[in-house]
Order: sequence, then C-alpha cells, then structure tokens
Amino acid sequence: MKPWFTIEKIDDSTHIISEYRHWEETHCYLLEGDDRALLIDTGLGICDISAEVKKLTDKPVTAVATHIHWDHIGGHKYFPDFYAHEAELNWLNGEFPLNMETIRGMVIDRCDLPEGYNVSTYEFFQGNPTRVLHDGDTIDVGGRTVTVLHTPGHSPGHMCFWEAETGYLFTGDLVYKDTLFAYYPSTDPQAYLKSLEKIAALPAKRIFPAHHTLDIQPEILIHMRDAFRQLDTEGKLHHGSGTFDYDDWAVWL
Repeated sequence: MKPWFTIEKIDDSTHIISEYRHWEETHCYLLEGDDRALLIDTGLGICDISAEVKKLTDKPVTAVATHIHWDHIGGHKYFPDFYAHEAELNWLNGEFPLNMETIRGMVIDRCDLPEGYNVSTYEFFQGNPTRVLHDGDTIDVGGRTVTVLHTPGHSPGHMCFWEAETGYLFTGDLVYKDTLFAYYPSTDPQAYLKSLEKIAALPAKRIFPAHHTLDIQPEILIHMRDAFRQLDTEGKLHHGSGTFDYDDWAVWL
C-alpha cells in the first residue's frame, strides 16, 4: 500500500506534504525558519500529518490555513498553535454551512482511503486560534517573514501567503490548475476578481497551489485575472452563469 503522504523538497527549509490519494490532491507547505516552522494548511486529517512534519523539523510548529475548509484544516487537531483569518472564525465554532454527512461524503469522494479507516469518525475541526490574522499581517518564524494577503472569493477569509525574499506565493484555493470553485453561496465572484488583481501585481517567482499539479507558472496569475476581467465585462461574473474553460483551468460560477 502506498503511503498516504508524499513529501517533496522545494529547498533546504521548505517542503511540500501532499495527499495524492484523494482526488483533490491536497498540498500543504512546511516553511522552516531559524526559530520555528510554519505549516500552511494541514490537509484532510485522515492520517497524522504531524508525524510527517516531525521527520522534517524539530522546531515548534504553527499551523495556518489558507481557509477554513475540511481539506485544509483536518490536521489542525495536531497543532494547538494555529492562526486563522477573522472572517472565518465562526466556521471554527459551529457555523460552517455544510452538515457533517455532506462533509464526510466529500472526504471520501474518489478517495483511496487507508485500510480500515472509518469515515463515520471524521470530524470537522473546531477551535479557537492563538492568533487572528488580517490583511497585511506578517508571520516571522526567524529569518523568514511571510505576509498575509486577504484574498476572498473562494471563501470569505481566504488568504494567500507571500514570501517576498524568495518570491514564493502560496495561493491556496484561489489559484490552481483545475476547476476553480466560485459557485456556492459562501463564494463571491466579484471579490475573486479583486483578489486576483491583488496577487497578479506581485513579482512572484514560484506559485504553490493547494491542489492538483505543482507544474504551475507565475503567468497563470495574469491569465486568470484577465479571464475574470473579461467575464466581468461580459456581465457573467456572478453565481449561476456557468462553467468557463480556459484549457488547463476552468472556473465554475
């Protein structure tokens, strides 16, 4: 049986921890500083991501989610020190708009579950963050500083994380190659465009998405921004207008 997690190295102090056995192919990112480490997203929570993190660093770890969806906060239960955006604190306290039956169905959808795993035990993480984040905040792990960019659209409190020194941009569910989801009630297509405008202006050297292929170039930020601009011009940037295909990515509105 192949392992649940796959680890890939970006550089000596930055690693990708991926869950390729779920159809969404979730990626989490471990950034190690001189004093501590930052884990951007913690995955589905089906297996213990903290055991993988411990193989890569012995420093204390702070977890931060790009947004409060089950496939990004499942492993938060292993990290009592975690940060969240102010706009999604209610989702961490019983107000997430989907019930557990629906969430469990999404967890197991097209998923090669570990042998013996009982999905009925799956829970949506709840808790109070040790720090509430806002747009423009910085996270310093010692020798490395990451800037918080509030980028709503996919969700109200979605965040991208920008490391200016390396040119690394961690885009969560705002940008990846596949179908972007902006159709359900908690999404906001107009805010999505504003967020793409924001990150497309950055001098990003490498893009690190939360899902699917890691073969993604900074130019995609411009392409997505321009596509959303065109949809807006055509009066289509709203819920219910359909799915629009752009070769290696699409958006469902």
